[in-house]
Amino acid sequence: MFQIKKQLLPCERLTKEPEHNFFGYYDLQPWSGDGRYHLCHRVAFRDRMQAATDVAELGLIDMVSRQFIPFARTYTWNFQQGAMLQWHPQKPNEEVIFNTRVNGRFTGAIFNLATRQVRLLSYPVANVDPTGRYALGINFSRLFDFRPGYGYAGIPDPNFHVNHPEDDGIFLINLEDGSGRLIISYRQMADFFTHHNWIADAKLVVNHITFNTDGSRFVFLVRNMSRSWQTSVLTAAVDGSDIRTHIDFSLASHYHWRDPEHLLIWARVVQNGPAGLFLIDVRDNSTTLLDPAFFTADGHCSYSPDGSKLLYDSYPDQEGYRHLYLYDLRQGRGITLAVLRSLPNKFLYHNDMRCDLHPRWNRTGTAISFDSIHEDHRHVYWMEIPESL
Repeated sequence: MFQIKKQLLPCERLTKEPEHNFFGYYDLQPWSGDGRYHLCHRVAFRDRMQAATDVAELGLIDMVSRQFIPFARTYTWNFQQGAMLQWHPQKPNEEVIFNTRVNGRFTGAIFNLATRQVRLLSYPVANVDPTGRYALGINFSRLFDFRPGYGYAGIPDPNFHVNHPEDDGIFLINLEDGSGRLIISYRQMADFFTHHNWIADAKLVVNHITFNTDGSRFVFLVRNMSRSWQTSVLTAAVDGSDIRTHIDFSLASHYHWRDPEHLLIWARVVQNGPAGLFLIDVRDNSTTLLDPAFFTADGHCSYSPDGSKLLYDSYPDQEGYRHLYLYDLRQGRGITLAVLRSLPNKFLYHNDMRCDLHPRWNRTGTAISFDSIHEDHRHVYWMEIPESL
């Protein structure tokens, strides 16, 4: 089995053994504002889920020297999204945001690379407003009970036996002073779905949550922990008001905001209808299906900085390869950038310690990075995307 079955453009490995390295999710920005550094997690293993005593070293990859420069450690991480490591939008060369554990609770931290000072936030960070004003927080202990690869180990959920707690849900965090408050409770979420007779017995969890491109609204995926992948997609204003339902407990998965009003998502927007990559106008719920002949399965989608292209990837095919795609929205045409070997059996698909590609754009749209395990070790890679392509 070849490590790389197909490759259109050269890619370079940025990280070194013996540790395992990864950045994390596809919709976070790993490059500093000047493009000099790429954020990275470094861990000691790849073949089991993280435990409360496992540490992740956080560092910068110098894109000139290719050296890993550590700056912090955390016990608050997972294999899919790491510690939510990302640059502060208002200081993208100076400060990074990540989650940590302090005095028996999960919390967010803002770390200044020059002064080494740390400012703690009132809640752990699930997403950051692109303007750098706010972050959104959720209960990662509750998420760990549902999907360990997206939650954090080590702190029990105090509402473990409560289906719709009134004191838990979505928190708005002020990044300037660190304060935070509950803006949408699980009780409120359940009230949106009283037309489902099973909702009273459903334990709800927010699995994913993301601000739109100007920080005026956010989308969140609500899932029922006892009903597999039935998902509701909702959006709300930044203060938690004006909640709108866009998909009502159907299939919904990876998404990316095109602009403040349009959300691209792999979903089934009509009950019993076909699944596909849909662009939803969150103002009126009108939808557009994007090239069903090319986008035939779920993948991690992200718009280029100028909005003209999409990055996409796949889960392992029947032979165990993951595909990396680039799609030109102006021409309505996609190409395969690479086909990379994945690991068999338990690493392939369902287990949360798997290594998805999670491809990410740099800030200028001239290069991408992705995580891969095709060399039998978890590493971070980068690939230049020429304008001529």
